[in-house]
Amino acid sequence: MRARSALATASVVAFAFALTGCASAGWDEPRSAPAAVGSAAPGFVPEVRPSPEATIEPAAGSWDGVSPAPGYRVVLLTAGADAETQTIARSVRDWATATSVDLRTVTADEHDPIPGIVDAMERNPDLVIVAGEHLIDPLAIVSANHLDRSFLVIGAEIAEPTENVTAVDWTGASFRGEGLGSASDYDPATFTPERTGDAVRAGVAAVLSDLNGLVIWID
Repeated sequence: MRARSALATASVVAFAFALTGCASAGWDEPRSAPAAVGSAAPGFVPEVRPSPEATIEPAAGSWDGVSPAPGYRVVLLTAGADAETQTIARSVRDWATATSVDLRTVTADEHDPIPGIVDAMERNPDLVIVAGEHLIDPLAIVSANHLDRSFLVIGAEIAEPTENVTAVDWTGASFRGEGLGSASDYDPATFTPERTGDAVRAGVAAVLSDLNGLVIWID
């Protein structure tokens, strides 16, 4: 009985130590993002390398063959309770579950979102996925001063993209900040789970394919 008890105790201690080790190897320090799994299909990456801030239109579904490695660190940064933002957030969570992404969420104050953006960056993610129009103007300010952090904006874009901010848009979305409005007629009905799910996968595929700082148009 004592031998069994000792063995059980040792197993518990070993398990606890393993959990502690996983925690300490978590998000405490910045790191180089892990390599992508798979590759995008023909029609995703343009034959001619696009210039910074360009817009590309990949073939539908061409992004499906590439995904992040399990354990890829993602912060979902949201602001606002509108239906469009919530639909994007659900798509990010569904995608993270399907791809074994290590996802954490930061909900920023829509009236003062900069502390939330800073919180998301300080968690040392491989990627921050941004959902919510309230974040666009503050993100344009913060991201330009933190080029070591990678951002992906879904359903909107900053007015002057930098190399670390990638955006995915479609007709009916593409808000660019206060005073600039949208590059297309805004239509909340276009923020469907299918559309936002495609946007998340296409945007992540672009980041993993080193197509950063671009607008990915998925119409």
